[in-house]
Amino acid sequence: MDSTPPPPSPSAFDLVSRALGRYIPQGGAAAPDAQSDRATRRQAPDQSAAGRQEQILGAVNLDRDLIITRCNMAAPVFAGLDAGAGRPFVDLLPPGDVPTVTRRLRQVVESGEAHVARIQRLRREDGSELVVSMSILPSAAPEGGLTVSVIAMARRLHLYAAETAIGTSLDIGETAQSLAESLLAWGDVAAVDLDFAVWTGEGVSAGARGRIRLRRAALVPDRVWPEGYTTAGDDLPGDASRLLAQAVLRDDAPQTLVIPGGEAVERVFGSPRVARALVPGDRSAGVACIPLVLDSAPPVVLGVAEVWRRADCPFRDSELFDLQELVARTAHHVDLARQHQREHTQVLALQRRLLPRAGGDTIEIASVYQPATPDSAGVGGDWVNSFPLPDGRTALVVGDVVGHGLGAAATMGQLSMEARALLSAGLAPDQVLEHLDETVTLLDDAESGLAAGYSALGSTCCIALYDPVSHHMTLSSAGHLPPILVSPDGHAGPLAIRPHPGLGAEFALREPFDVYTFGVPPGSVLALYTDGLVEDPALSIDEGMDRLADAVATVHPWDTLQQAVRHVVSALAPRPQRDDVTLLLARMIGYRKEDTATWRLPARDDAPARARVQVAALLAQWRIRDDTRHDALLLVSELVTNAVRYATGPVTVRLIRAGHGLLCEVGDTGNGRPRLRRAGLLDDGGRGLSIVHRLTTRWGVRWTDTGKVVWAEVSR
Repeated sequence: MDSTPPPPSPSAFDLVSRALGRYIPQGGAAAPDAQSDRATRRQAPDQSAAGRQEQILGAVNLDRDLIITRCNMAAPVFAGLDAGAGRPFVDLLPPGDVPTVTRRLRQVVESGEAHVARIQRLRREDGSELVVSMSILPSAAPEGGLTVSVIAMARRLHLYAAETAIGTSLDIGETAQSLAESLLAWGDVAAVDLDFAVWTGEGVSAGARGRIRLRRAALVPDRVWPEGYTTAGDDLPGDASRLLAQAVLRDDAPQTLVIPGGEAVERVFGSPRVARALVPGDRSAGVACIPLVLDSAPPVVLGVAEVWRRADCPFRDSELFDLQELVARTAHHVDLARQHQREHTQVLALQRRLLPRAGGDTIEIASVYQPATPDSAGVGGDWVNSFPLPDGRTALVVGDVVGHGLGAAATMGQLSMEARALLSAGLAPDQVLEHLDETVTLLDDAESGLAAGYSALGSTCCIALYDPVSHHMTLSSAGHLPPILVSPDGHAGPLAIRPHPGLGAEFALREPFDVYTFGVPPGSVLALYTDGLVEDPALSIDEGMDRLADAVATVHPWDTLQQAVRHVVSALAPRPQRDDVTLLLARMIGYRKEDTATWRLPARDDAPARARVQVAALLAQWRIRDDTRHDALLLVSELVTNAVRYATGPVTVRLIRAGHGLLCEVGDTGNGRPRLRRAGLLDDGGRGLSIVHRLTTRWGVRWTDTGKVVWAEVSR
């Protein structure tokens, strides 16, 4: 058996170094930088192949303290860069870039994740600067350091790389930051100021320029700025916003404005306050202001990009052309980010509108919704909701719509509102899920024109109804993970429910939605959640649910649920978060026994009279005032009379003292729905529900396994 150890894997530094020969032209000719661009154009024909070489690759190896250990930058374009072994790498950077680049280097050391292709400037010994594309690669063990590869960039390659970097994100802040970092190659300070309407995702138009309000979206490099200077996230003073808007919109056409030096800056800005807000410390600096213009008719200015540099280095015409070209190329990325921001705002507004507001006298509610990413493309269709039903029960609903973005959010809103309407109409949880199943199927029907390229098939939903009188929970689930129930004695675990295919399943796979009933005595806590909270690549789904059960079991009876739900999410949410996380905790309170009473009466002609006697005695015991007592007795008499007349079997009467009202319920075995109608002058019947309607603040019907319950509420 051969015990010879395998050869060590080449380091990142070795791999980059081996590639140098493929990128350095024969004869050592260097890629033209910005200072030698004109000389390159005058090359002889036989040297044109080398002169067209637009990138030169170099490599520097660093230890964990960011000290150079090895260097391979022999190409002529790197002449003047003092990258000798033993020197700190930050000595190659302009002073203003040191904090930002150092932070990136240390992030790669700690995380082991590469940082690829960012525009950066390196400082030569003579004070000139070289623009490079810099990548930071982690070195393999046992070195444990870094390899920094750099590509010296010519003008066209710089523009291409900058545009590519700017277009990688749909977040408006990141897009502005990428643009500012790319502009820094032409100056010492770069800033991007956007119209406030662009920042918030609103629409912009050419007619709004007189009321323009600018917000600083990005500022580089990262350093300590003088007091009064506008930094990222701040609004520019009104005078400064108007000044920049007027400067770049001369003659009603967007134009680049160049102010060469300190005296001109003071003369143009005029107000010391405006100068403090716009000038980055050095009054002798000059600035180029380039409008971010959306190509339309008429053109729309989205904002202004500013590049500041020392007064002794004025902007050349070729540099201004490059700046205008870069900003023009990337303006559409800013507008795409604006549109994405608007969609993101709409999606989150819809998500948060569906979150439960509060509980009530019989139940305490708290919830958390945490999107996976800050952009709307990552916002999914998770929703959780709770609302009181007219008959005194409370509905708890959680769902997860397939997909992300505006399509998923729109479907989520439709299903949530439909579930609420059907539950408020008295339908049972399984009946509501049948309607939602049909809705999802209809939305996926391409012929109906409702799909719009989006499918919600496979979405899940769980509905639970809490009865505060019987202290029972009725539940149905369509493919959703089972809720976690914590009993008052501290025992916690998922409810035993049979899995279901979910909403919109194929006809052959459809199964009836089961209905489960669980006892939930006062003090019980129910947890409804989506899979983003318990799914972790390192754990099975059962282990994730067990962790959730253990976390919810630690919620003390007198802990506030809002603090508890945040603590559970922060402790269990996977890192990094790959899906939306939603959690609702509900603590059952219910009614006291002395606030409810139930009677079961045979369906005979004397049932209304017997019900009046029982109810009158109870209302006297509760000390209900006379007018309310009279209304309640008449209400119970009418409801029991209708139950005896139109149904068979025993009649159940239940009275609940709830808040500022009395809730009267009469149940029977009939399946006909009572309807309010106008009775004719000579009709013998039809007036009972009219009397009920006039006596109550609200009334309705809910369906049960054995029949129906007609409920009505009177104020007390």
